Amino acid sequence: MPYINIKITDEQVTKEQKAQLIAGATQLLVDVLGKNPKTTVVVIDEVNTDNWGIGGEVVTELRQKAKT
Repeated sequence: MPYINIKITDEQVTKEQKAQLIAGATQLLVDVLGKNPKTTVVVIDEVNTDNWGIGGEVVTELRQKAKT
């Protein structure tokens, strides 16, 4: 049973966008690995930007800097 874990920052991702991610990731495993979509599990974890870092900096701060 394939398991896909998608981690994204928590920034108003819509239900429709999440559904597209789930469908697309599932189809990718079908197309590339020949996996059964009925047994493919996809989990989306939304992470607060205060809990996500890039290059040693917190994403919330990086985005605030980018706005200025």
